[in-house]
Amino acid sequence: MPSATMPETWEQPERFIRLPEVYRRVGLGKSMIYEMIQKGRFPKPYKLTPFTSCWSEREIVAWIADVKDGFEGKKRKV
Repeated sequence: MPSATMPETWEQPERFIRLPEVYRRVGLGKSMIYEMIQKGRFPKPYKLTPFTSCWSEREIVAWIADVKDGFEGKKRKV
């Protein structure tokens, strides 16, 4: 019979998030997000339909972690 508890190595499943949630998480507006995407400094969205773009939550979380560690290799002193 399977155990009722989750294994310790279990991770959250991949999740897509829409642009308004990306705004809230990163604190940037639409224009800045798309400008940074063009410069290769922000994760690109995935096109789910011709009218729907979403971002990988994991990629956004990783981008935030990179920024917190210091963008372009400049470590922040805490």
